[in-house]
Formats: sequence, C-alpha cells, structure tokens
Amino acid sequence: MKPVRSVRPVLVVIAHGSRDPRHAATVHALVERVRAERPGLRVETGFLDFNLPSVQGVLESLAAEGVRDVVALPLLLTRAFHAKADIPAVLREAPARLRIRQADVLGPSPLLLAALERRLYEAGLTPADKSSTGVVLASAGSTDPEAIAVIAEIAREWRHTGWCAVRPAFASAGSPAGFPRTEDAVRDLRALGCARVAVAPYVLAPGFLPDRIVRGAAEADVLADVLGPAPEVARLLLERYDAARAPMLAAVGA
Repeated sequence: MKPVRSVRPVLVVIAHGSRDPRHAATVHALVERVRAERPGLRVETGFLDFNLPSVQGVLESLAAEGVRDVVALPLLLTRAFHAKADIPAVLREAPARLRIRQADVLGPSPLLLAALERRLYEAGLTPADKSSTGVVLASAGSTDPEAIAVIAEIAREWRHTGWCAVRPAFASAGSPAGFPRTEDAVRDLRALGCARVAVAPYVLAPGFLPDRIVRGAAEADVLADVLGPAPEVARLLLERYDAARAPMLAAVGA
C-alpha cells in the first residue's frame, strides 16, 4: 500500500464517550460541522470509553494507511484529569510511525461564551433581557483546581458582558466547597432579585451529568441546550487545530 501523503495533519477529535447514545450523536454532529467548515481537512473521531471507534483504533488505522502527522484534539472544556493524564497515556501507546501533537482543550475561549449566548437566545432570551437575567453557568464539575479556577473566571468574565449576575455551578457530587449545585445557584439568583433566571449548560453533549443539570434547572425560567455542534464550537476546534499544527509545519518547512 502506498503511503498517504497529505499537506495537512489529520485531525483526530478525542471525545470522552458515554453509554448515552445522545453523546456520540452530538459529537458526530459537531465533527460534521467541522468538516463542512473546512472541506478537504480529514477529521476522524475516537472515544476514550464506551463508544467506538476507540482512540487507539483510529490511530492504528491511520498508521496502517501511511498517515504520518496527526493533531489530537481533546473535546474537553477544561484541562482536568482527562486532558492531563488519560489522553497523553493513550497517545503514548500510538504507533511509532505517527507524529502526534496534542492540541489544547477548548476552554476558555470567547467563542465558547458566544456559543453559550447563542444557546440562551435560541431558548427564548434576547439581548435586551441581559440586564434583568441571572445566569447559572452549569458545568459537569471537577476536583482539579485549575479547572475549577477556569470555570470561576469564565463566570466573572461573562458577568461583565451585561448579565444581571452569573453564578457557576457544578453537577457532579464531588463539587468543591463554594460551588453550588445548579438548583442552589438558581435559588441564589432568584433571591438576589434577578427578574428571570436562566441555566446555561457549559457542556458539549448530553449524558448523565448534563441530565442532572436539566433536573437542577426545574425552577429556572429558561434552560439552554448543550453547546453541541454550535458554529462557534466548530470554529474553535479549527482554531485549536491550526495552533497545534503550526509547529509541525514549521518543522518540515511547509
């Protein structure tokens, strides 16, 4: 078999995976949008757990085809355990012929804030509602200090764009002290005097923890959808890909 020669490294999107079929369907929809945004770029999807193809299987298939360069992009919003440990461990087991560069995680980014607002507006809010609406920035949760600090900073930054208030909240049971559950953050904003309360899930795809966010939003006025295949998220994937491939191209004089 002739080696496959390509100017562009293959983009391998690495998703967590879930027993919930909505998760994989949403990931694939996002990847399709990325392909549509940049025709000609080869994009593959691999899952860490629960779904196929596995990351290892995708990498082995690419190596067997003769692919040389790969950008591995974690489909993650924060640099927590999966980005720091799980994904590097999987990439270390990749075929030796592959030159792999791990891209940065997606967050934080102004594009994610734009996607969050898109979902809120799709759920019925308008820009005119911002000053009277409190928003719960509801993430899955983490015990990683870096990830926790990033979520808190995103909430602070978002508040400065005109919302009545923004409160971070975690869905996971292992949330750190000081980070309320979604339902508690909704009540806090109501007590603060916000005319309406909206919940914005800071998650990419449906699943167990996102469903907990939905249940926690029962007393909110507005519940936005997950980020999923929002156009801003697709553009962000391509930004992360371009940043990761630049040193690879420089190394080969491309």
